[in-house]
Amino acid sequence: MGKTRGLFHLPKVSYLLVNALFSFNRLSRDSFLFSSLILDRFLKSAVSFTYRKFSVGHISQQGKVPDMAEVRNRLREIVGASTNWQDHQQVLAERASLSQYLAQSQDQLPAKRMKDSMIEAHLPLGSQPALREKYLNSHNSVRFGRILEDLDCLGVLICYSHTWNEELQRSPLSIVTALVDQIDMRQNIIYPDCDIKFTGHVTWVGKTSIEATMHMSQYQDGAYTDVLDATFVMVARDPENKRAAFVNPLKLEGPEEEAIFHQGEVNKTRRVELSTASLLKVAPTAEERTLVHNLFLNTLDTRRMSFRGRILPPNSVWMEDAKLKGLEICHPEERNIFNRIFGGFLMRKAYELGRANACAFAGCRPTVVAVDDILFRKPVEIGSLLLLSSQVCYTEGMYVQVRVHSEVLDPLTQQHNTTNVFHFTFRLEKDLSHACI
Repeated sequence: MGKTRGLFHLPKVSYLLVNALFSFNRLSRDSFLFSSLILDRFLKSAVSFTYRKFSVGHISQQGKVPDMAEVRNRLREIVGASTNWQDHQQVLAERASLSQYLAQSQDQLPAKRMKDSMIEAHLPLGSQPALREKYLNSHNSVRFGRILEDLDCLGVLICYSHTWNEELQRSPLSIVTALVDQIDMRQNIIYPDCDIKFTGHVTWVGKTSIEATMHMSQYQDGAYTDVLDATFVMVARDPENKRAAFVNPLKLEGPEEEAIFHQGEVNKTRRVELSTASLLKVAPTAEERTLVHNLFLNTLDTRRMSFRGRILPPNSVWMEDAKLKGLEICHPEERNIFNRIFGGFLMRKAYELGRANACAFAGCRPTVVAVDDILFRKPVEIGSLLLLSSQVCYTEGMYVQVRVHSEVLDPLTQQHNTTNVFHFTFRLEKDLSHACI
């Protein structure tokens, strides 16, 4: 099975376009993302993905395959993170002195091979029953939000493995997640009583950014079965996280690795094209204008023929009524190795809110099939108030798309700043009886 694409990259249609075309007084101001062509592309398109298997990725000193707890411990060792919040200021001051070890250009750094960053890590849910409680949900399945946290940790460690300098005790780089490009599910159920294996390695490198591709499988009936593929993009910063830092170039060995790297270049080009296709920069296409206009006509009261006279079509729900919001207080407990809020925590909270919204909207249990375009715009500081707003933005058949917007509120200055935007696609147990418009 190849990687599916198409459903994930949402069209440019948004509330900005709608407001420009007509007064859509009951439309959500948070998002207006839909397309009748999306599911066709999702169900029909598949892009082949070259996957190089590897069996060993030892990162622990004992030489054994680590579990996820060891992955987190190794990250703390690499950057010298404090285990005590009260000591974090001292640790930050110590890390600032590592700036002297940063390369002034990428040419100063030795090229690394893909296999230098290859890592395998286990999540022993089957062999360690005590671990299950943290991952178990009420439906006797694994909490996908916890998997997002593990993927984020592993992706960062993969990048540190690529950039590691054996002559130093600590890395001068601050490697953080910039983007979750895509997560494609290969099976719907993750069993809580079967061991999970994560594998991954660097697949593309720029001057200051790194793409890490990871795969997750689960041991069942005597063999490992593929569960998901994930592509994360990380960026390297200086020890104080104030400016970009150079990373080691990638040395390609053979046509297979060249093909993998080429796919990384394709991914980069696609991301650049999508970023320039914003409605703030480019006018909507004819197809998008037609979609918006048709939707508007379907909600127009023909007896009044006025923009103010709108009616809800049969078996429909206003997007304004398909929202769910949440609030999180950002405590030190959820900090990352750089003493900001852990990106995996943000993803977990956004996913759980988005899933709850999809469940409330559909009236049945949703299953995630894709995660796409999670962009980390700004770090979230300890003590911030994190405001999460989810919006059902498109429905068709058994599928629901949910967009989650997160922003931080500084209680002292009353300033709001967007930190993340998340996109989740869910599959339902049955076709929807109503559409979101």
